[in-house]
Amino acid sequence: MRRILANYRRKLTNYESVVAYSLLGLIGGLASGAVVLAFELAISAAAGLWGVGDGGEAFEALPRWLLFALPAGGALLLGLAYHLLAPEDRETGIVHVLSRMHSHYGVLPLRNALVQFIGGTFALATGQSGGREGPGVHLGGAVNSLLGQRLGLPNNSLRVLIACGTAGGIAAAFNTPLAGVIFAMEVIIAEYSVVGFIPVILAAVSASAVSQIFSPAGAVFVIRSLQLESLLEIPYIMLLGVVCGISVALFVWISKWATRLSHWPVSLRFALAGLLTGSLALAVPQILGVGYDTLNDALHGQVAMQTLLVIALAKLLATAVSCGVGMPIGLIGPNLLIGACIGGAMGIAGGWIQPELASDPTVYIVIGMAAAMGTVLNAPLAAILAVVELTHTVSIAMPAMLAIVAATLTHTGVFRQRSAHQTALRQLQRMVPDDPLNQLLHRTDVSSTMDVRVVRVPILLAAEDIEPLLEFTPTWCLVERGSEDLYLVKGDELLAWLSENMDEEEGADLGEAGIRRWSIAAVPVQATLRQAMDTMRKQTVEAVCIYERSAASGKRILHGVLTRETIEEFSLARL
Repeated sequence: MRRILANYRRKLTNYESVVAYSLLGLIGGLASGAVVLAFELAISAAAGLWGVGDGGEAFEALPRWLLFALPAGGALLLGLAYHLLAPEDRETGIVHVLSRMHSHYGVLPLRNALVQFIGGTFALATGQSGGREGPGVHLGGAVNSLLGQRLGLPNNSLRVLIACGTAGGIAAAFNTPLAGVIFAMEVIIAEYSVVGFIPVILAAVSASAVSQIFSPAGAVFVIRSLQLESLLEIPYIMLLGVVCGISVALFVWISKWATRLSHWPVSLRFALAGLLTGSLALAVPQILGVGYDTLNDALHGQVAMQTLLVIALAKLLATAVSCGVGMPIGLIGPNLLIGACIGGAMGIAGGWIQPELASDPTVYIVIGMAAAMGTVLNAPLAAILAVVELTHTVSIAMPAMLAIVAATLTHTGVFRQRSAHQTALRQLQRMVPDDPLNQLLHRTDVSSTMDVRVVRVPILLAAEDIEPLLEFTPTWCLVERGSEDLYLVKGDELLAWLSENMDEEEGADLGEAGIRRWSIAAVPVQATLRQAMDTMRKQTVEAVCIYERSAASGKRILHGVLTRETIEEFSLARL
């Protein structure tokens, strides 16, 4: 078994190993589908403890006093629990995944995943205004990253595993595998390649299958086939996109404002968000929880125009503040509801203004959902595909694309706002570069470019140690003292110095050798070229030695050497 796993790890170091990565995608999809399903069941079970039925959605049926007390008290308890955690353990959601993808090379911690699962379950079960898709993305990515870490897989494969997990999270949540694939490519790894697509597609399909087989609730939305009645509606649809762009810009602005309260104690921040949500819920109980029951009512024309507008405004305010203060909730579901309410209200108004031209308000609801989702995530393709998969209608894609374009231009061009996740990363002062060079370094394993012609030599070299050096003619010699690795020297330079200074009886002290010494740092054999470059920069060294820890003895096994020049030459040859 160990030999099979070792061979599999070796195949994964090559990013072009489609078959090996396809197996990874299948396993990752099943794992992410299972954990997302468990998360949804946990929310439903927890909400049922205080009488919230319909899978944890029917908050409107609660007594009036509980509409306020449940979110307010739940937020306070959650804040007190968060107060006991270290700040780095509180990070959850898509922002956490993006940050760890780049700063920690795909290593997602178990502790944060547990905080996401337990905290997210409690938050949504107590009616905090948020979504479960963001937590699902984190959990799907985390379970796959933890699996890869447990198996000792190379870090370049962790990126693919996380992409598979995030695609599976979206696919399982909405039963939209295509949208899950594009979401992973657009938002998480920001890269399109055939090798990357295959495992992610398998993950999305397998996660969606898990959701369809085991989910007791079935599809999230039941939307009939839709069609635009007239092309004369196009200007009105563009106006819908503009209004959705304004709403998303307001959402991001309020969220940024709430994030500035990060110097406040976390219990106080959460209590503030809970009080706001509870107060709004007294007037608009539909904002509690994710709100998919309200969205379904809107899709079936069961919500009046004025109510739709009030729900949109209250949901926007409550969710933006809750996300901004750091609650373990998502923002995809709430923005779908916000976009749906805006679209529904404009669809009803359009029917009043031009009844002979206007399409069914449901068309505008779906287009509003796409515009809000695509803009808040900066993922237009994922939003379009989500609409097509939810409605089973390709013809809806054209007006949805126009609305998304109008919303995005309004959001970014007029109000100069970024996506919600890019804004959060910027406020945290975390760089997430997605240029071709960084993508190449992240997906390339150190073993593909390291020089393996390296030997260890003691700093006090005996005469009998010279013969193996002459026979092997290494490129590099790692000078050591006891169990301590000191520095590297070029093999040919060392041999030239020894030929002139070696005493056949007393040996030689390499500490006295007047040849160039290369400062070194250590990186694990699972590392990527990005990790090797970052290590050289942080520790101000010229080369890294690639080590593997022996499972039997615990000693470090030297595999090879990488220099900055080697990585630069490799990058120039590939770009």
